[in-house]
Amino acid sequence: QVQLVESGGGLVQPGGSLRLSCAASGSIFSINAMGWYRQAPGKQRELVATISSGGLTNYADSVKGRFTISRDNAKNTVYLQMNSLKPEDTAVYYCNVQGTASTHLRFGSWGQGTQVTVSS
Repeated sequence: QVQLVESGGGLVQPGGSLRLSCAASGSIFSINAMGWYRQAPGKQRELVATISSGGLTNYADSVKGRFTISRDNAKNTVYLQMNSLKPEDTAVYYCNVQGTASTHLRFGSWGQGTQVTVSS
């Protein structure tokens, strides 16, 4: 089994910054794509950013230039640096990790979610 533990959410004023972390642990053989998604009240979950095992990144248009996704392969951890936050960034943020377990079966796991609230 693979577990994901997220941290770093909270309340921040517009224009502020937050850094989210998501650490994967368990019976992991290798990790491929890692990403962040978010879900605002009354809306569907949407992609925020993804990063491949080779470091290629992809961002939603709404966060380009403000958010940066990165990963530490030695720690099986993915980060999301969020700058210039806006009220519309308010949502529960979820990490997603895809890879291969030690059983050589592929897995896709979700974190428990962390609340990000941007408000004055």
